[in-house]
Amino acid sequence: MRAKATRGPLAVAATALLTVTALVALPQSTAHAADTLGSAAAEKGRYFGAAVAANRLGEAQYAATLNTEFNSVTPENEMKWDALEPSRGSFGFGNADRIVDHARSRGKSVRGHTLVWHSQLPGWVSGLGATDLRSAMNNHITQVMTHYRGAIHSWDVVNEAFQDGSSGARRSSPFQDKLGNGFIEEAFRTARAADPNAKLCYNDYNTDGVNAKSNAVYNLVRDFKSRGVPIDCVGFQSHFNSASPVPSDYRANLQRFADLGVDVQITELDIEGSGTTQATHYGNVVTACLAVSRCTGITVWGIPDKYSWRSSGTPLLFDDNYTKKPAYHAVLSALGGSAGGGGDPGTPGAACTAAYTTTEDWGGAYNGKVTITAGSSPINAWSVNVTMTPPQKVSTVWNGSPTWDTSGNVMTVRSSWNGTLAAGASTTFGFTVTRNGGSTAPPQLGPCTAS
Repeated sequence: MRAKATRGPLAVAATALLTVTALVALPQSTAHAADTLGSAAAEKGRYFGAAVAANRLGEAQYAATLNTEFNSVTPENEMKWDALEPSRGSFGFGNADRIVDHARSRGKSVRGHTLVWHSQLPGWVSGLGATDLRSAMNNHITQVMTHYRGAIHSWDVVNEAFQDGSSGARRSSPFQDKLGNGFIEEAFRTARAADPNAKLCYNDYNTDGVNAKSNAVYNLVRDFKSRGVPIDCVGFQSHFNSASPVPSDYRANLQRFADLGVDVQITELDIEGSGTTQATHYGNVVTACLAVSRCTGITVWGIPDKYSWRSSGTPLLFDDNYTKKPAYHAVLSALGGSAGGGGDPGTPGAACTAAYTTTEDWGGAYNGKVTITAGSSPINAWSVNVTMTPPQKVSTVWNGSPTWDTSGNVMTVRSSWNGTLAAGASTTFGFTVTRNGGSTAPPQLGPCTAS
């Protein structure tokens, strides 16, 4: 993996309450389980995750999309060596903890990324002699994995240790140059001792098809398995574009690694492009993973295009406004899901935005309003997810048709009589929320989906 850019008054309240109690609550129903990426993947026995930046979690649309669509999280930069141990023996887990706590409090699994990598190292590591470097590497692995013991599903223990090109040689790095070939085995053995229950992965890029580099990784894994060196999984970064497309032997390559007795994971997926071509490539990747029983999950490297390390190539599933792209619908379809629990999955090119406002608040409850605005083209229907912070509950909805997920915390509201909007036109729906003595946090909106 290349370095990713981190990049009122009482009278008003009483009036509001009277107004609310006069409204008729719409019946609640349970949304189809497979109308998001995470839920559809879960029905296939897999996860579908995203790389996440801690400093984006305060952005409502970012957090809402993460919370709604994904069931696995990978910290983008917050678990790399320079972030966790900037000076020797001095660890700072704050930003990484923020991501882990956010994910686990919402029932999502976490991938740890990454323990030993030649890049994003603090300067003090490269200056160590061999003895000190071995001690520092093992201490770093042990301290980090102990801190997160039981909280991390799988770890990228060693990252990108092989060269590109036709040699299949090891990459020059402080670890390789000073500790030799044995540093990878030592790192995995140290990791197993630190957290015996975490899956231990080797992760690399340009290994998606059968080539000299993937052969070198294959031989490493085969050797480890034959000698009992602990390794549980291999990560395939899968960064694709027109110059480096999805290889024709992608599925076969995943399968040959799985046949060694390890899980395979697609760990950093992004595909530059747009429209139908990009959607086709994304769908093919998902189909390949599903065809390999030990392909346990997929992580896309980011959420909206604007925060991607390759943003100019628009490589992700959501555009800059968090609108679902054709690639999103191709992935959901390949996973066997359907948008809106079997409803219209959206029309490529149709777009809308959603904005939230609290209109009345009387302490124990409040009214919220969401304004839906069509994009540059007319739309015939819209939907948006509204995520509540427990123990808040929605009691009433008007001007929209709601369904709830099984947790009761995520409400999907679809257009009723007000779905048809001219380009740039707006409509609203509203709802009443009871706080139940809990959080005062406002709801979080997911991206608006139009058709």
